[in-house]
Amino acid sequence: MAEGYNIAVVGATGMVGSTTLSILEERKFPINKIYLIASHRSAGDTREFMGKPYIIEDIKDFDFTQTQIAFFSAGGDVSAEYAPKAAEAGNIVIDKSSYFRYHDDIPLVVPEVNEDAIADFRNRNIIANPNCNTIPVVVAIKPIYDAVGITRINVATYQSVSGSGKTAVEELAHQTGQLLNGRPVKPKVYPQQIAFNVLPHIDAFQENGFTKEEMKIIWETQKILNDKSIAINPTAVRVPVFFGHSAAVHIETKDKLTAAQAIELLKKAPGVKLISGKHPYPTPVHDAAGQDEVFVGRVREDLSHPKGINLWVVADNLRKGAALNAVQVAEKLIDSYL
Repeated sequence: MAEGYNIAVVGATGMVGSTTLSILEERKFPINKIYLIASHRSAGDTREFMGKPYIIEDIKDFDFTQTQIAFFSAGGDVSAEYAPKAAEAGNIVIDKSSYFRYHDDIPLVVPEVNEDAIADFRNRNIIANPNCNTIPVVVAIKPIYDAVGITRINVATYQSVSGSGKTAVEELAHQTGQLLNGRPVKPKVYPQQIAFNVLPHIDAFQENGFTKEEMKIIWETQKILNDKSIAINPTAVRVPVFFGHSAAVHIETKDKLTAAQAIELLKKAPGVKLISGKHPYPTPVHDAAGQDEVFVGRVREDLSHPKGINLWVVADNLRKGAALNAVQVAEKLIDSYL
């Protein structure tokens, strides 16, 4: 392992980019030099890292031959244009957008689940980071999948507004204040009011009636587990929570698994924290926000299916759902391949 790497953080001013910087600092990632990059709108601004101010550089002018690892969290259009350029310039790109996730030659990686897939970065020098829902769900189900197999998953997600970025967090805060003071609200980020409401609408509706967010859960889970035989039925819902995504996960297994057996598997699972006791469930506010683990509770057998297990899964969507997973991928990459 080299003493340090030259790192680019693209989208450094966004919520995921800012979280990436925090996690790189917390985990003492081996950095020689770091470059903070964004669009021309943020170029020239400053951000602090490790107690030092850094000027945000314009991606259009940045020379990627200066860096070896590039974290991209600036959206699909930016990744489509600049990630291949960064890769060609000698970087290994870890991309958090959805753009490369479904390319057959690009690995889609959650280290606790399919670490070996990192080796396929050699195809194009790009590794894709999965969706902020998919990551916690696959971390939670992997020990069960390995033990008894999974034939079908029903999943309903309850996703916080931070998944839509800073403007959505501001919209929820503003709408809440307006409504509590008896004033009307006019939605801007979401198609309808989000404060005191739930919206079963994340991303665009597809021809089959599912949203793209829901289809991502299907495509990505099957790719990460390398198993297209798993039937998956998702519903994705936006809820008036600032940070932390939740999911009700109903699994149908190939072989019978009791709730007690599932609990024992989850106790030993990497990246999982099992919640038990008087209140046997995690919540975004109390457990997940600002934390790195995937929290699991409400483990119980399905009353309607002889081989069914139910889980309640919660994680910080900005950390394990995005930035932390990408940094963990980079750590594994350094340990095993660089």
